[in-house]
Amino acid sequence: MANAGFGRPNEPYSDRPAELGPELQPELFEGVVSRRVLAFLVDLVVLAVPVIVGSILVFLFGIVTLGLGLMLFWLFTPAVIVWALVYYGSTLGGPYSATIGMRAVDLEMRTVHGEACSTLQGATHPVLFWLSISAVTPLVLLVCFFNRRKRLLHDIVLGTIVINTERRARRVLGIDPTF
Repeated sequence: MANAGFGRPNEPYSDRPAELGPELQPELFEGVVSRRVLAFLVDLVVLAVPVIVGSILVFLFGIVTLGLGLMLFWLFTPAVIVWALVYYGSTLGGPYSATIGMRAVDLEMRTVHGEACSTLQGATHPVLFWLSISAVTPLVLLVCFFNRRKRLLHDIVLGTIVINTERRARRVLGIDPTF
């Protein structure tokens, strides 16, 4: 029985969209790796600024309270972790499917089928990233050079993909040359 073009020939009918790939849409994947590094650096700054401001405020509060306020520093590590999870969950799982850094360089994170990511996927993404970096060393980042979609290990595990935004893809194709 024919399956109307979806799925594989010997599989039952599937209404799930085909996976995104550079064979059919190379404009979605052009220059993603280098801009992804820039986005990561921007996101580090976005995450670090409130942490630095908060630590200065806790330190000043500690001075004013003659050292008593310094006990708030034991809450700092959990607060930083929660801040990072909320940031990534709300931005990657939000309407733009991109962090502030990713939006600055015209990237977005989608599922391999092109759907928007959920908040849970967005919050899990950095956790898997940091776990893979700490467990396997930063050499795990080389995975992106050995697969056609330039996905990192945590992208593969989560079923996500980082691609150019539609605006950037049009610019790559020469349809929209404006910046």
